[in-house]
Amino acid sequence: MSIVTAAQDIDAEHIAAVRAFNRRYTQLIGVLREGLVDTPYSLTEARILFELANFGPLEVVRLRQALELDPGYLSRILARFEAAGLVERRRAERDRRVQEVRLTERGWDQFAELDERSTRDVAALLGAHPPTERERMVTAMRAIERILEPVSDAPPFTLREPRPGDHGWVVQRNAALYAAEYGWDASYEELVARIVADYLKTRDPRRERAWIADRDGEPLGCVYCMREDDDTARLRLLLVEPGARGLGVGSALVDACLSFAAEAGYREMVLWTNDVLTSARRLYERAGFELVESNPHHSFGKDLVGQTWRRTLV
Repeated sequence: MSIVTAAQDIDAEHIAAVRAFNRRYTQLIGVLREGLVDTPYSLTEARILFELANFGPLEVVRLRQALELDPGYLSRILARFEAAGLVERRRAERDRRVQEVRLTERGWDQFAELDERSTRDVAALLGAHPPTERERMVTAMRAIERILEPVSDAPPFTLREPRPGDHGWVVQRNAALYAAEYGWDASYEELVARIVADYLKTRDPRRERAWIADRDGEPLGCVYCMREDDDTARLRLLLVEPGARGLGVGSALVDACLSFAAEAGYREMVLWTNDVLTSARRLYERAGFELVESNPHHSFGKDLVGQTWRRTLV
């Protein structure tokens, strides 16, 4: 398929939006200026120093492949770096036909200055916005990064037991996301903190469990299975990060909760939610839950309609 044909198959508004974003963002972070972050180095040169600092020493061919650079272009940059005392090139010990490149002490100093200036500039960029907007921006960036990653056969996430600190993450993310998306106040954070504290204090490992959806060490979601009575388990605190929605995280968490409850001997599972959580309600319906009760209430600073859903396990 030609480039022209491919472009014709894409919504023109989407193309224009991506191009506009690219123009704005490259200007915003200063990569159009002659030197990156007020240094003598271009964006490409700075990226080469970054690769060598974080992954070096590197074979020149691997460095070229990693950054998808023209061999002649890379060779000219390395020659300039070598003349300036930033890098040194030598034959690899494992294969004398292979050339390796590494940073010199001066190269490390230059990288440290670049890294410090970049960190300062990004901190200034983020500092101009309130915490909720910073969180939304970072989440959106992660979503863009994941969407643009090459398709992989590896599973997009795994489910695991909570690690130290994960329960605190559950409280923080519930409070932040529900405040940002629904305008709920701090009383919801208080409720979540109390639920998590009760779970940690009284948990029976045979009949209660929690899961964290994880991708490369990054939590994407959570759910808790807690005892209601001898016959009933309660599903609580289901959450999926905005950037992970559409990956099947919510369904996997609910399925894990249902399977565990059935194996633990419960006869049914119950949950409480609110009608504004439309995505969650659709997920519960697909998992076989039925709405059994609805009641209006004023909670978390909002007028809401609470809903109780149940599902038989045996």
